[in-house]
Amino acid sequence: MTHGMVSAPQPEAVETGLDILNSGGNVVDAAIGAAMVQTVVDPQNCGIAGFGSLHLYLADRDVHTCIDFHGRAPLATKPEMWEPLILGECEDGFGFMLSGQVNEIGYQSMTTPLSLKAFHEAMERFGTRSLAEVMGPAIEYCEEGFPVRPSLHGLWNRGPVNGRIAHIRRLTEDPAAAKIYAKADGSLYGVGEMVRNPDLGATYRRIAEQGIEDFYSGEIAHRMDEDIPAHGGLLTLADLAACETETVDPLRTDYRGYAVATNQPPGGGLMIVVMLNILENFDLAAMGHNSPDYIATVAEAMKIATVDKDNRMGDPRFFDIPFAELTSKDYARAMADRIKAGEKTHVPRMNSGTEESQETTHICVADTSGNCVTMTHSLGSSSGVVTDGLGFMYNNCMMVFDPRPGNTGSLAPGKARFTALSPTIVFKDDKPFFLVGSPGGTTITMGNLQAILNVIDFDMTAQEAVSAPRFMATSDTIEVTNRIFRATERELQSRGYPTHRHAVSHMMPHVHGIRIVDGKLDGGADPSNDGMAAEV
Repeated sequence: MTHGMVSAPQPEAVETGLDILNSGGNVVDAAIGAAMVQTVVDPQNCGIAGFGSLHLYLADRDVHTCIDFHGRAPLATKPEMWEPLILGECEDGFGFMLSGQVNEIGYQSMTTPLSLKAFHEAMERFGTRSLAEVMGPAIEYCEEGFPVRPSLHGLWNRGPVNGRIAHIRRLTEDPAAAKIYAKADGSLYGVGEMVRNPDLGATYRRIAEQGIEDFYSGEIAHRMDEDIPAHGGLLTLADLAACETETVDPLRTDYRGYAVATNQPPGGGLMIVVMLNILENFDLAAMGHNSPDYIATVAEAMKIATVDKDNRMGDPRFFDIPFAELTSKDYARAMADRIKAGEKTHVPRMNSGTEESQETTHICVADTSGNCVTMTHSLGSSSGVVTDGLGFMYNNCMMVFDPRPGNTGSLAPGKARFTALSPTIVFKDDKPFFLVGSPGGTTITMGNLQAILNVIDFDMTAQEAVSAPRFMATSDTIEVTNRIFRATERELQSRGYPTHRHAVSHMMPHVHGIRIVDGKLDGGADPSNDGMAAEV
């Protein structure tokens, strides 16, 4: 038995991870086994045809690394192909609306599917079991079914938001998807009703028997290749053959004596580094948690990092990121001085009034020996496409590319779009102290940042850190949850800040984390969805 903890948005995934730890598996076995279950019970938030970022630290093997598996634009992509279709840009700068929603739903919206390859690689290099061995619970949920959770039901029934499509279209427009997620009368399954996906179970059984090569070059690959180009999609066998993960060293900074390690671009860890370096120049604890001074200061750091993201961060294979400047303490001090002088950073946007889709999921696993995994994986907001008989939905990460040629995030064949995925591990005295990550689109970095500040500056437990009222600033507007005091909001407005109050008490992202203090584990699961943190 491995004494450890799992935190995730789905109880089924948490239980699977705990079962693997309880039977002697290590944290990687538990994380990947749980992630496979997530692909079944949260099938529009993640899947084997998705993308993500895995950050692991194995104290007993002296390993600290990240596996990047961001999807890449198909080789048939042309930089200008969608420019005539532009209708608008999301308010937070993370996605565009196009005529016909071709980047959001359907066969053209897919980037290369790398999640399965990353899961296999993690198990081969760092697990104690094979991928096939830990796939059993996922197959069981496919064949025996799982009950629809309230948060999943809410996602399925989310209506159109400021130009984005109603989510039900992803579940019902494609006949192969509707066969899985809709009843005979066309309605979706309700809370507590069982969803079964025997086609996905058969696909998983085949992968367990034949290996992941079947997905990337064998029978499954050929079935994808027969379906996708026939429906106008860009993804082909050549793209599947080119699928490769990338192993990279974590990006590092220090914050108030703690070492912070996060992922490299095209993930969002560089934004975490920029914001922490700026905020180290302020006595946040003395300001008081979520006071007007605190929110204004942190929001300005968020806005500075957002402008840097929009203009100077991208896929390092295609864009020369000024790492030395962005990670330097001198740059951070200069930005902090701007904030102290009362300067407000402006976040340029093509237009306003739109929101991005924020579907993704996360898994945290840690044990008392100091081994830990934090991984964010996603389908974007899902393409709505299922190849008949295979059972899995494809990602729609083409949605977040910039359809305007010549920009940092513009379309290009083989390119990954910069994302906010930022699984992070904080170290104290060279030992893991806090691991954190979350789903939530471009809000991910902002939620992860606040959880880190809550733990370090305000000495919160993991559950307190992920549950505390949050705010976001990914545009000129400061967004607050309904638990931020109205008096605080009025004070921010009096200082010239536009604000937007959300009706919900807990807003995106859904932050999850585990803290390790004196060999003891305490975990946190964001209360805004159905997740949990538990240990064995």
